[in-house]
Amino acid sequence: MARDLAIDLGTANTLVYERGRGIVLNEPTVIALNERTQEVLAMGHEAWQMIGRTPGYIVAVRPLRQGAITDFEITQRMIRLLLHRVGVNRFNRPRVVICVPSAITEVERRAVTEAARRAGAADAQLIEQPMAAAIGAALPIHEPVANMVVDVGGGTSETALISLGGVVALKAVRVGSFDIDAAITAFIRREYGIAVGERTAEEIKMAIGSAAAVRDEVKAEVRGRDLMSGLPKTIILSADEVRAAIDEPVSAICESVVACLGMSPPELAQDLILNGVKLVGGGGMLAGLDQRLANETDVPVHLVDAPLECVVLGAGRCIESYDSLKVMFMGSTR
Repeated sequence: MARDLAIDLGTANTLVYERGRGIVLNEPTVIALNERTQEVLAMGHEAWQMIGRTPGYIVAVRPLRQGAITDFEITQRMIRLLLHRVGVNRFNRPRVVICVPSAITEVERRAVTEAARRAGAADAQLIEQPMAAAIGAALPIHEPVANMVVDVGGGTSETALISLGGVVALKAVRVGSFDIDAAITAFIRREYGIAVGERTAEEIKMAIGSAAAVRDEVKAEVRGRDLMSGLPKTIILSADEVRAAIDEPVSAICESVVACLGMSPPELAQDLILNGVKLVGGGGMLAGLDQRLANETDVPVHLVDAPLECVVLGAGRCIESYDSLKVMFMGSTR
């Protein structure tokens, strides 16, 4: 008997929830290919270790960029590998619910459902990430009160105001934690003449990156390649420098939240002063981001308990109560 699955196909991480078992897989959304033979060498953590460390003919690629599918073929292979890894074969074809960015186009929507069906799913439904996040955060989405979710992912940041089971106001920008990493890489290159890879930039962000000043700030030692001499070189970075470097993408995320608040009806806007805003997604874990958003919006902002898992837990709840929550799926008639 096939067990239904929920997949959060994120730009940075992919999580799989199996009905009755909970989260069974949590891996980076990376796949390593041999370009000569088109053979898949690794996926997830193993492929992530290869980024920036492979010979020319082996490429570690992210099938999704800025929340959009850049390579349909690779995405299909990745979904097939995911399903195979959690025990799906020719004889047990599960129903699958896939979380996708709300800014997804009709063409991309069809591409994802088609990829899942070809990969072995009996049926594939889509749910918007902010809606899944709201369900995962246990918000009372079916009641006539304002529930606002800010989902900061790897490639997109989405702010959704939800009431009575539907999205009242939505603002999505294709800016996320990868843009924060890229800003750190560009800053070090420009200011110090040193090249660092995307993995190093991510480590710097996690170690000393912040959206607002935090207590007990430390400095970080960064190793990279000197662009002039080509030799390895070590520099010391301060938290202030990193905060200044990432200000542009962080400001873009904050502006999108303010814009969504500006679109909300007055009755719901006043609810938010009491209920606050829920911050989810891996990018939401950036130190001080909740404080920065609260300062710019004058609304309380709370980081949920499991920001990275929140979306897939919401989709998992839809799987557990399939018939009662299927009205949440994209394209369904409410």
